[in-house]
Amino acid sequence: MGDLDGVTASELRDALERTGDPKAVKRLMVALAYLEGVPVETLVDRYGFAQSTVYSWLDRFEERSLDDALHDESRPGRPPKLPVDERETLADQLRERPEAVGYDEPTWTPELLREHVDREFGVRYSVGHARRLLADLSPE
Repeated sequence: MGDLDGVTASELRDALERTGDPKAVKRLMVALAYLEGVPVETLVDRYGFAQSTVYSWLDRFEERSLDDALHDESRPGRPPKLPVDERETLADQLRERPEAVGYDEPTWTPELLREHVDREFGVRYSVGHARRLLADLSPE
């Protein structure tokens, strides 16, 4: 039977019933199976996770509180290229037709948004990012 110091199968089952976080569910399932005696190699084959990932998750249960073991620390990532005020201005502009801001186009497209953001704010985006930005900022 596997051993995780400081955590019991009962605690893991209780946490599993309370969580809706898919990543936490995966970690809990692996930890429960390990406590029930399933070898790491079998867990790797069963769930398709890398062996280093399984060991990392099991280490988390031994080294941290249960809640900390289940959830990752916040990773804010790269700051946005458009500051909040410029993003709000852009969102306001997208509520209008392109003609209202000087374009001879009937609707906003990712390519047009990309051109507009470059012209108005001096920020260059890929077409893919412009597509996501258009979806995020366009009125519904």
